[in-house]
Amino acid sequence: MTEGGDWVRVAVDQELCIGGGICEMLEPEVFELDDDIVISSVIGDGLLPRDRAEVVVDRCPGQAIAIVEENLDKEL
Repeated sequence: MTEGGDWVRVAVDQELCIGGGICEMLEPEVFELDDDIVISSVIGDGLLPRDRAEVVVDRCPGQAIAIVEENLDKEL
């Protein structure tokens, strides 16, 4: 993971999720696609460096992922 920098929290709107799995492919430690209901969810604390979170938000085909908390400091 990237050291230092600006950390943010991400969330999945399960009403908008279409189960494309891009989020899990990009960040498997943060997102998990449920094989039964084909909906993604955040696992763990949902923290990512801002630049990586923005990529996942931009690549989500259902526009279901959002940054919900900004300017978190995380010591690695």
